Amino acid sequence: MTGEPCVFGAGGRLRVVLAILVPLAAVGCGASDSSGPGGGGNGAVETAAGNGGMAGVAGTSGGSVTADAAGMAGSASVGGASGAGSASGCGSPPPANGKRTLFHGGGKRSYQLHVPKGYDPSQPTALVLNFHGRTLTALGEAAVAQEISSGLYAKGDAAGFIVVNPQGLIGNGEQTWDAGLCCAADQGRDDVGYVDAVIAQLKQELCIDDARIYATGISNGGFMSHRLACERANVFAAVAPVAAYNTMLTCNPSRAIPMLSFNGTSDPLVSYGWSQSSNQAWVARNGCNPTPTQTFEHGDSHCSTYSGCKAGAEVVFCTVEGGGHTWPGGPALFSVGLGKTTKDLSANDAMWDFFQKHTLH
Repeated sequence: MTGEPCVFGAGGRLRVVLAILVPLAAVGCGASDSSGPGGGGNGAVETAAGNGGMAGVAGTSGGSVTADAAGMAGSASVGGASGAGSASGCGSPPPANGKRTLFHGGGKRSYQLHVPKGYDPSQPTALVLNFHGRTLTALGEAAVAQEISSGLYAKGDAAGFIVVNPQGLIGNGEQTWDAGLCCAADQGRDDVGYVDAVIAQLKQELCIDDARIYATGISNGGFMSHRLACERANVFAAVAPVAAYNTMLTCNPSRAIPMLSFNGTSDPLVSYGWSQSSNQAWVARNGCNPTPTQTFEHGDSHCSTYSGCKAGAEVVFCTVEGGGHTWPGGPALFSVGLGKTTKDLSANDAMWDFFQKHTLH
């Protein structure tokens, strides 16, 4: 197997321009070869990468804010969360948008926060965690680059939900998530516990709706969304991974969890065939009707919905014909070696429509 192309994060516009100009395929990250997902849908990764972009960063104003997670609600309380509006942050003025830090696992970690315009601290508000892909460290924080790629802040402002871009750990010059067989060099890290800690901190300071917490992300970040679906189905009401599939060797969610996936047939980094196999495993895992209904078709994009699942869940598989390792409706990245970006389907619009249909009971 050839070395996998890395996608570049961006700490500023100059770095974004540099990322666009550098041919990504020339940068090898040394991916490991492994088999694809079988009938159980617990497949391995062929080649996994992060995400980059070319649009300006929206809504990242605000200084770096540090908060110690000690004394906050622990991950156990996060894992047992259900019901709306139990966050102790209800009624408090929101923290500033931008980089925030907390302590977890013996060290400092961070994330990017975007509270929507018009946020009402008295009203329980939906939360979407947006995970970046495998990204080179040299070009800035991947959590910032994730907004450049996805443009999810604007959707959050329009629809009124909070967006958080978690920041992966650095190892071997890359920023990654431990999402099973991909992509962290140190498999002992506690990324799921870190996500628990982020949610716990947010609930202390914002009016988070426990019934409406969601996850999305691209590539390695999409793999992380799958892991959270496997291990935190009692926290996340639904997930919507982009250009990814499930890379967990075991996956036993506590309930049937709604799943919306976006994959391109010409993705140079993530096998479309393995994505199909992973999706079918979620159909079986959720107890859905194995015969789908086409629920969206426009231009090069179409979505198939598997209904009749346990507990009212759905599995939706959106395909972009000729699509690459890109965010549907996002910035065009063909020139940087990631393939076509469709404009016939907006991942942001589709996932928010999907999320609104699914809450924790």
